[in-house]
Amino acid sequence: MQMATLEAAISGFRFRPQYPALNPSAARFSKTFGRKTRRRSLKCSLVGQQQVEELSNTAQFTDEENALINALIGIQGRGRAASSPQLQEVERAVQKLEALTGMPDPTGSSLIEGRWQLMFTTRPGTASPIQRTFVGVDSFSVFQEVYLRTDDPRVSNIVKFSDVIGELKVEAVASIKDGKRILFRFDRAAFSFKFLPFKVPYPVPFRLLGDEAKGWLDTTYLSQSGNIRISRGNKGTTFVLQKETDPRQRLLSTIFNGRDTREAIDEFINLNQGLAKSEFELLEGEWLMIWSSQEETESWIENAAKGLMGKQIVRPNGDMKFLVDILLGFKFSMTGKYVKSGLNMYDVTMDDAAIMAGPYGIPAEMETKFTLELLYTDEKIRISRGYNKILFVHIRVDGSTQK
Repeated sequence: MQMATLEAAISGFRFRPQYPALNPSAARFSKTFGRKTRRRSLKCSLVGQQQVEELSNTAQFTDEENALINALIGIQGRGRAASSPQLQEVERAVQKLEALTGMPDPTGSSLIEGRWQLMFTTRPGTASPIQRTFVGVDSFSVFQEVYLRTDDPRVSNIVKFSDVIGELKVEAVASIKDGKRILFRFDRAAFSFKFLPFKVPYPVPFRLLGDEAKGWLDTTYLSQSGNIRISRGNKGTTFVLQKETDPRQRLLSTIFNGRDTREAIDEFINLNQGLAKSEFELLEGEWLMIWSSQEETESWIENAAKGLMGKQIVRPNGDMKFLVDILLGFKFSMTGKYVKSGLNMYDVTMDDAAIMAGPYGIPAEMETKFTLELLYTDEKIRISRGYNKILFVHIRVDGSTQK
């Protein structure tokens, strides 16, 4: 069956394939069947030596802290869209850190002071409306400010929508109960929009909420460096917060926020090349594409056949599969082979395609050949050049790791 016939076979549907909500550019890939649009290519630019040195001077983490960071890499929505294996990996890493000796009496340490970025949170049904509404959106940045050594001690939760739009700040009066626990009572909140000269009050009557506006926060781990904090709240929620972040975390944050993505990727690759010349292997597992330098191209089926959408599943013995969720249980599947052809280079041939609906499929006569070049990879993130020299960023979503 030729490609045009295959598209016609399901032309009764007009849809957008499902992508992570964190990837605003991914939706552009899905076009009306057969529609052609102009191509965009990536123009790489190297960062200066000073920027590389700044990146290489990032905070050091212990092995146990790195295990937690690795567990967080690739989790979407700060835990909202995490798979069961991913959640289990994070919980194991959290429990290991909580069993260790971090800073004793963390509430009495100056290291707890300052602005913390929220990297992960569990989301029980008792989570606050702010948590349910804003925390799971990757395009927003979420922070917690802790200032206990002032005349007006406070804990504030901040949702930063963007540098252009502004932020929401929810503040609470705070007090120290003991070496771990902070007591708080929310008393004010407001939106600060960049386009308005005044703040807009958040419409919650904290005074009328009584005990509902009160709570506590236990710090169960505070790193000796003061860069990682694990806290558990009175509603059963676990929080992982960081002051300093891993370069991979900063890269993914930039991609999810859709700001200066290409420059951030160039910077990350240049940093890695500057530190060590490495030989990378194409690791097995399920890899979800979250960004591509080619933002617009042919029809959705052309994109799927070239690995511009959905997952790449790398299997033993040189097997590879592209898998794209379409709509109403329909999937696009394409299988093929990869063979190592040089340092960080693989020749890929994909030649067995079908539209799948459960156990049934409509085959398609399609073939795609390209050279895959690995620019960086570890057990959680992969940056590569694929079809037509397009730059890709994939994250691992099967919850497994390889050493």
